[in-house]
Amino acid sequence: MMHARRFTRKCFVPAAVAIAVLLTAACARAQVQLPLWTANFAQNQTPAPAQSTPPPAADQNQIAPGQTQSTQKKNDRMFFVMPNFLTVENESEIKPLTWKGKFAITADGAFDPYEFAIAGVLAGIRQAENAYPGFGQGFVGYAKRYGTAFADQVDGNMMVGAVFPSILKTDPRYFRMGNGSAFHRFTYAISRIFITRKDSGGSTFNFSEPVGNGVAIGISNLYYPAENRSVSSNLSGWGLQMGLDAFGNELKEFWPDVHRRIANHHHHNSAAQ
Repeated sequence: MMHARRFTRKCFVPAAVAIAVLLTAACARAQVQLPLWTANFAQNQTPAPAQSTPPPAADQNQIAPGQTQSTQKKNDRMFFVMPNFLTVENESEIKPLTWKGKFAITADGAFDPYEFAIAGVLAGIRQAENAYPGFGQGFVGYAKRYGTAFADQVDGNMMVGAVFPSILKTDPRYFRMGNGSAFHRFTYAISRIFITRKDSGGSTFNFSEPVGNGVAIGISNLYYPAENRSVSSNLSGWGLQMGLDAFGNELKEFWPDVHRRIANHHHHNSAAQ
């Protein structure tokens, strides 16, 4: 999930617009590809002839240590581009992650190509707005802005998704509700900012979210210009990040429904042709 800790007020709106354009372009590209995908899906749904012997069971030894079938990387990217590795569909059948598993799955998202691209977009917007004048302009100024934007995302993701969940023995994944009214699911997704699952089972307060984001912002003070290290700047960045993470939970909760509707729409259109 995007971690943009140092948005200025001027660059927040154009950043949101730029990201929306990227996601819209990705959806448009996916809509071109989906008819073929849905046609293949429909073919795959044709009942296979009965077999005299059951298929061999999957070799469980091929699963990486600390992972189960449900903890392996998801291929369903949100809006077809955003990594979605920390979303779980079935809470009742999920085993806890080891600390190595937490670091591995969080790092997969933190260093995903999407994160490199988003860091480039944010750096370009900051360059155009001359945010952090201490970085200067030109290639050097852009490189500094790119480096800080990418560092923000990495340290934020790792602190919230790996470091503190390992220390506190909590699960960094988002467990989808998937059923129920839209309002109930909406409020559930927001509540996961404050409530998380313990490795031992049950729920507890999600200290990893506010504390991890706070520590990440503290780390960012090491590489931002001195004039941008004020208490008010840190607090506004912390509040913004909490809001972005809550929004990310909403995407994780409802994106499968949106994806399913898109796939069904193109499937019906292909069948009608």
